[in-house]
Amino acid sequence: MNSSKNERKTGAVLSYVSIVLSTLVQLLYTPLLTRMLGQSEYGLYSLVSSIIGYLTVLDLGFGNAIVVYTAKYRTQKKYDEEKKLHGMFFVVYLIIGLVAGLLGLILYFLVPTIFGSTMTSVELNKMKIMMLILAFNLAMTFAFSIYSSIINAYEKFTFQKLMSIFNTIMKPLLMIPLLFLGYKSITMCVVITIVNIIVLLSNYFYCRNKLNINIKFMGFDKLLFKTIFGYSFFIFLGVVVDKVNWSVDQFILGAVSGTVAVSVYSIASHLNTLFVNLSTAVSGVLLPKMSKMVAEKATDDDLTNEFIKVGRIQYLIVFLMASGLTLFGKEFIYAWVGQEYNDSYYIALILIIPLCFPLVQNLGVSIMQAKNMHKFRSVLLAVIAIANIIISIPLAKLYGGIGSAIGTSISLIIGNIIILNIYYQKRVGINVIKFWKEIIKMTIPFIIPIIIILIIMKFITLHGYINLIVFGGIYTIIYGIVAYLLVINNYEKNIVNKVLKKFHLMR
Repeated sequence: MNSSKNERKTGAVLSYVSIVLSTLVQLLYTPLLTRMLGQSEYGLYSLVSSIIGYLTVLDLGFGNAIVVYTAKYRTQKKYDEEKKLHGMFFVVYLIIGLVAGLLGLILYFLVPTIFGSTMTSVELNKMKIMMLILAFNLAMTFAFSIYSSIINAYEKFTFQKLMSIFNTIMKPLLMIPLLFLGYKSITMCVVITIVNIIVLLSNYFYCRNKLNINIKFMGFDKLLFKTIFGYSFFIFLGVVVDKVNWSVDQFILGAVSGTVAVSVYSIASHLNTLFVNLSTAVSGVLLPKMSKMVAEKATDDDLTNEFIKVGRIQYLIVFLMASGLTLFGKEFIYAWVGQEYNDSYYIALILIIPLCFPLVQNLGVSIMQAKNMHKFRSVLLAVIAIANIIISIPLAKLYGGIGSAIGTSISLIIGNIIILNIYYQKRVGINVIKFWKEIIKMTIPFIIPIIIILIIMKFITLHGYINLIVFGGIYTIIYGIVAYLLVINNYEKNIVNKVLKKFHLMR
């Protein structure tokens, strides 16, 4: 039990380390990419990545299902069932990998038909080559997917997050020298594939040598597969919805506006991804724990308390980032990638402000999955996603990236904020009213640092990285002081105190 608890803590800490490194990489690497590739080719690469990203839905929700069922079997000491589960889904993932490769090949031939009216012949040829490389990358990822799910289910988050950090660092380290040698987007896809294969092989050897996992196909259990597919289908539906909501805008813009509009939207999308990663750093390591709690008949009050505890920590991070983006975002984007990306600031705000609400409630998704109550969310968001597409196409034609972002934002507000919170309260058993009372109490004191920084900014104009670092640092320090003195509870103070003592900043 203590080992799992330590792994969860270490996993959460390493998640934030990974996010910090990822942020630094994006700050330094993305401007280099946009300048070395050019706005058009950067948009082309972003578009291909977005399209291939759609094929990740072929996971069909099996990854989460394997984590939940492996955790349940281990809790119930049903080790033979666990082995049968792993053997069966190893074969299933091999088949999915083959299907992903074939679909990538089909997309290769469809590129001129879909994008021929908005791209040059050179862009179309590059896009086709990148499509093949990234489709192969995805096929390999599926073939080895079972090992990542097993590591997650066994709560070996330290290794998992270290591999994530390796992945984050190695891609730019390998690519930057190649950019200066004149290589561009196609080479970038090759580098991404090589690094990913190293990570996949590392997962395999870790499972085999450290966890003593020796996967063997022990027959296809139709009843077990039917049960798991019934569970995972609605996770799959939810993943499809997420892909539609976060990727369809770039696809639409590529078809109606061209690669430059995709490039501008992609910068906002990078910031959006950062927010998502920050919010899942804690909740992302808690699905096995939630599955065990449900298997051990935890009460709704127990789950609500866990929901609030994790949500408060997520909120402290999310509110700091959202308020920082609002205050400093425009100047940051100017300094980061240039004034030609001015609209990226407004697109980011339109996407991220409503996103903050579901981000602080991410644990609710894990609780629903653990209780097998995630069907409603998936169906609801599927309906909302269709509405998003219908709204976004005319808005993209009229207002470009800002218009398509508004369509996505509307779907978030209706589905993830309003309807889903009602469902949490009425059906899942989570006391959402109590949760939001906690969040509102936390929010009021944070008006202080916002007012202080606005007064300072009234007299001093922000310009360049140095001013951004200074003002951002001042705001973060004031925010931290207000949080420590007026916002966080004893449990959260103990966490902060332990960190401060570890770095000898407190006795």
